[in-house]
Amino acid sequence: MSQFGESLDKAVQKAFTRPAPKSAGAQMRYLVRQLKGTRAVAGLLGISQRTVERYVKDQIRTPRPELAARMDREVKQRWQPQVRARARQRAASTDGIVIDTRARMGYTAPVGTTDQDRVRHLTVALPPPYAARLFEAQQAGADDARLRAIAAEALKEVYFQDRGRRAGSLEEVRFTDVEHLEFEL
Repeated sequence: MSQFGESLDKAVQKAFTRPAPKSAGAQMRYLVRQLKGTRAVAGLLGISQRTVERYVKDQIRTPRPELAARMDREVKQRWQPQVRARARQRAASTDGIVIDTRARMGYTAPVGTTDQDRVRHLTVALPPPYAARLFEAQQAGADDARLRAIAAEALKEVYFQDRGRRAGSLEEVRFTDVEHLEFEL
């Protein structure tokens, strides 16, 4: 998954009202309930159906690290879908989203201006339409480049142009070499 997609997912997961199951047995039982059978869970995780049954009965308690990471990821993707949907809807309609990033940013502007790329650390509140575009693109399966382009466009309008109050001739913002990225709803 992309860096932008993972950051958006983490932001939405902060809206959970209850913690997701933590133990291997509880996670496996949850996945079996969600996918309606041990065979589907075994196929999803790439393990045998018998191994899934052993986790469900708590005969196996500690999974391999890569299996534990896959189980945790799959559980969190399915955990509290209505809470997740409400959080996305609220961000897309009224609250917006905050981006905290440290990355190399520059812009294309007319000759004679200082458009040199440099590393910047920004924490900027993006308006709801950009939050909606980010979530829609993520759900449509957009790659990291598309999500980065939407974020760059939002930063252009909100940070560089200050919503139309300055730098009106700014053409394009370059958003590269992302060192840190975090979204907050």
